[in-house]
Formats: sequence, structure tokens, C-alpha cells
Amino acid sequence: MTSISPPPSRIYLLRHAQAQHAAPGRRDFDRPLSDDGYAAAEIVADKAADKDYKPDLVISSTALRCRQTADAVRRAITPPPELRFVDALYNATLDVYLEVISSQATEDSVMLVGHNPIIEQTLEALIGHDALVAALPGGFPTAGLAVIDATSSGWVLTEFITE
Repeated sequence: MTSISPPPSRIYLLRHAQAQHAAPGRRDFDRPLSDDGYAAAEIVADKAADKDYKPDLVISSTALRCRQTADAVRRAITPPPELRFVDALYNATLDVYLEVISSQATEDSVMLVGHNPIIEQTLEALIGHDALVAALPGGFPTAGLAVIDATSSGWVLTEFITE
């Protein structure tokens, strides 16, 4: 398990919702959410807000599908959290995701909106392989939201929200 110091006390990891398939001539970066993806992003954001999960800061990949997923979170939470877009989260490594989280020393809770497989690898780095497999035997689904809390013994997956 990875130690992040100084950690936010809560980390949210949100995989972007389902995107449209790549169209001829369209870059992967520019793929928008599908109709099902829009619906799933709204449902998960609303469920998180209903449970009073409110990140202080949302940091999203600049890819269109991530920006649209992050917008659903911003719309669902009152007051809306600060939203930042970070180019480095697109096609990033695990080290980049962990560095972005660990650099948020002034925020009590932070949400990353990103891509698989790195979002799943980030969860695994925080909670460990066995906990990941137990919680998500089928992998990290699109529009899945992991709520991870800091404890005295390390990071713990508190809840996993899907549509």
C-alpha cells in the first residue's frame, strides 16, 4: 500500500463514464460521453451528493469524457467544488496520479476523474491488491466512484458507488 504524506483525509477516484466509440478522424482525447455515459455520470454524482460525499477539489483529466464526467459532479454538489483540469492525467502513469494526490496538502478531500487502467492501479496502490480484488472482482467500471479514507493503519475503501 502506498503512503501519501501529507495526505488528504479522503480521496475519491472516479473513472470517467462510458464514452462513444472512436469515429474516423476523431482523436481518442476528443471522444464525448455516450448517452448511457451521460446518464451514468449523473446517477453516480447524485448518489455521491445524497451520501454527502463532497470533495473540496475535483481534479480531472482534460480529455472530453473526463471533463463531462467531472461536470456532472460539479452540478450535483452544493456548493460546487473547485474544479481543475490537468493535462498530465491523460495517458499518465501511476506515479503521476499519486503525485497529483499527494500535492494536495491543503485540501481535506480530493477527487481525481481519470482513466483506466491507471485509476484502478491508483486504488490498488492505496488499498492493496487483496482489498481491490475483494471489492472489485470484475475491475473498475466506467462511472465507478471509489471513496477512500485515511486511517491510522493506511488507506481503506469506505464505499464504491456505481449506477
